[in-house]
Amino acid sequence: MLGAIIGDMVGSIYEFHNHRSKEFPFFSGRCWPTDDSIMTIAVAKAILENDGKTEGLEDKTVEWMQKIGRQYPNCGYGGRFYEWMYARNPHPYNSFGNGAAMRVSACGWAGKTLEEVKALSHTVTVVTHNHPEGVKGAEATACAIFLARTGHSKEEIRSFIEENYYTLDFTIDEIRPTYRYDVTCQGSVPQAIEAFLESTSFEDAIRNAISIGGDSDTLAAITGSIAEAFYGIPVELKRQAISQFRLGCRTQYLYATAQNDPDLLAIVEAFEKRYGTRNANE
Repeated sequence: MLGAIIGDMVGSIYEFHNHRSKEFPFFSGRCWPTDDSIMTIAVAKAILENDGKTEGLEDKTVEWMQKIGRQYPNCGYGGRFYEWMYARNPHPYNSFGNGAAMRVSACGWAGKTLEEVKALSHTVTVVTHNHPEGVKGAEATACAIFLARTGHSKEEIRSFIEENYYTLDFTIDEIRPTYRYDVTCQGSVPQAIEAFLESTSFEDAIRNAISIGGDSDTLAAITGSIAEAFYGIPVELKRQAISQFRLGCRTQYLYATAQNDPDLLAIVEAFEKRYGTRNANE
């Protein structure tokens, strides 16, 4: 799950200032967590509180996405999601945006089988993104994470995605000159998965994702979530990311009422303790 957060933070400064190259400082003082990180943690909290079960998870997901999300009102939510977050009786709004895929990584770790992963992914997604393409993008991401963390090869992951979700008939080099900003699942999830499949390391996967431009923080969050499951995260990079995350959450850019704010990193740590994580040297 931390892989998604790292991808989000590294990509945060390039979302509206695209950098079409793999050469850039991996972290800078301006790399902050955005809505991708906040909602990733909210979904993880819901899964933790619901003991990894799907029954009752929809209500827990709404509860924690609203509770945690409202503490960070300025971190980049889309307009419809922002309205949903403050609604008294929120309903899904038929979205197929890539917000479905950027927040789903906890499902890929919590599920014990592909079927469990799909059920968890569907449950946490349809509270907002109940369009078939939104459900599909989230499920493809969660399943790729599950396959990556359970020892499947990149060839096996590619075949599974192509047989069940998307045709990956392009390379990152081919699309880099012409790829444009696209916040739909169908226009960004395949590209994020391909960025992982062509990578040589966790860091290289994030660099691939950011190098094509577009919705950089979300592309890198999706790619990073899969790359973590496959490669693990270098210990020093993890340390740096945690420090950067804490700093970002203390800025006026993000927080609203720190007194009532749950310790987000405590949620990450609790989730990893229960469901696992990987360091690059494991």
